[in-house]
Amino acid sequence: MGAGQGVHVETEAGKVLVSQAASRAVHPASVSKVPTTLALLRALGAEHRFETRIVAGGRIADGVLEGDLIVEAAGDPFFVDENALVALRHLRRLGLRRVAGDVVVRGPLLFNWAEAGAAERLRRALAGQVSPEAWNAVRAAIGGAAGAPPGLAFGRAAVGGEASPRLLLRHRSQPLIPMLKALNGYSNNVFAWLADAAGGIGAVQAAARESVPPPLRAEIVLGDGAGASPKNRLSPRAAVALLRTLQGEVARQGGSLADLLPVAGVDPGTLQRRLDGPGERAYVVAKTGTYGDYGACALAGALRTPGGLVYFAVLNHGVPIPAARKRQDAFVRVLLGALGAQPWAYVRDEAPAFTRAQILEGSPGQSTRR
Repeated sequence: MGAGQGVHVETEAGKVLVSQAASRAVHPASVSKVPTTLALLRALGAEHRFETRIVAGGRIADGVLEGDLIVEAAGDPFFVDENALVALRHLRRLGLRRVAGDVVVRGPLLFNWAEAGAAERLRRALAGQVSPEAWNAVRAAIGGAAGAPPGLAFGRAAVGGEASPRLLLRHRSQPLIPMLKALNGYSNNVFAWLADAAGGIGAVQAAARESVPPPLRAEIVLGDGAGASPKNRLSPRAAVALLRTLQGEVARQGGSLADLLPVAGVDPGTLQRRLDGPGERAYVVAKTGTYGDYGACALAGALRTPGGLVYFAVLNHGVPIPAARKRQDAFVRVLLGALGAQPWAYVRDEAPAFTRAQILEGSPGQSTRR
């Protein structure tokens, strides 16, 4: 891998196979998402769904909401145009056609991967102003007429609200495990925002340190949960220890690392076109990391072998990204051959993410008080 580059390979039983600069903590780029994934899984559980409630801030008469459409958000990181279109379909089924007021957000709302301007962008989606691709995806999954989606009209007038707003819909996100799988696959930096759901970055770092042996704890430093902070540091051996812990946690909840991290050559995203040749496709489950500002390029994951899982971490620093990736893939190919690796028993779920979400309709007369 080159002098001074960090590498650590360890069997499921704890036998060290390869170790070079393994205790040196360097910037791990998006491998920082591994401890965040672990903290979220522990804090929320595999089946957790983020709930977004849509509430009528006034009475509804003849299809007109005489108030604002209130969105009570709870931090769903995967709420996008397609989810809004499904919610829109239910709102129209409840008879809503026009909102005299506007969309008013209460709580943390991320829409289409961004927090800034989320209320305005959600209003446009509920008005049917989305890309043809989003509408066609929804039509293909749940039906709908050709042409533009039938949206709500918004008057955006200043209106008075009712003392007891009425619940219209509860949008429950897809379960946590497939959500984390998708976010890790594309290495989405929404992880930095999502860390709050695990108690904040301090709690994520504390959980990560507590999950590894004491000598490794100082080798885990997190400034954010995604890998963009210049403070982030991780050693190869700490990365392996975190992967081992993550596998144990997801196994306890009925899954495996393949349910949380991308499978090379199979899943869309950062590993779709890597390690995808004959005898490689579906043999590697790993998290990539690249951050050019810090000269960081990383690959950390696991292989299935006749003797059990083998964990590895390669944390390159100061190496041009294309060269680092070539070295990483060449190193993993050597491991595949030397260890008699086997493919992961994994079949990709090809259903669009929004189809795994749930919509529960409330009664137009139901108060939101709990």
